[in-house]
Amino acid sequence: METKKQKTWVVIAIIILGIIAFLVPNQITAQTGVKRTDLQKHDLSIPGRETIQARIDFDAHSAFGKHFHPGEEVIYVLEGSLEYQIEGEKPVTLKAGEVLFIPAGVVHSAKNNTNAKAAELATYIVEKGKPTLTLVK
Repeated sequence: METKKQKTWVVIAIIILGIIAFLVPNQITAQTGVKRTDLQKHDLSIPGRETIQARIDFDAHSAFGKHFHPGEEVIYVLEGSLEYQIEGEKPVTLKAGEVLFIPAGVVHSAKNNTNAKAAELATYIVEKGKPTLTLVK
């Protein structure tokens, strides 16, 4: 039979895991020299879908590892140049003013191979209520 103390520890563990799950993407970006700034989030006219826009800033020689999204991503490079690796394709390097489309659920990564800062505007068209991104080992 579970005691009150055991139930309390289970609740505390669940709360801690929830906090960790919420903070991990920001901790990862801080450690890699990549900063994400959410700009807007809106429901779409398509039930169960939403759009999210974020600015992603990359320090010189920084990278964001393999991940995927529960929907499509449209990338517009704002400044500098960034190399994108989409699963099953050759890497592509884009400079400011160029765009890239990443299909739903496709694993990809991005890195800044230069000595200058770079930035992108990421627009996600995703399933509402799902994590915006899932990291891949």
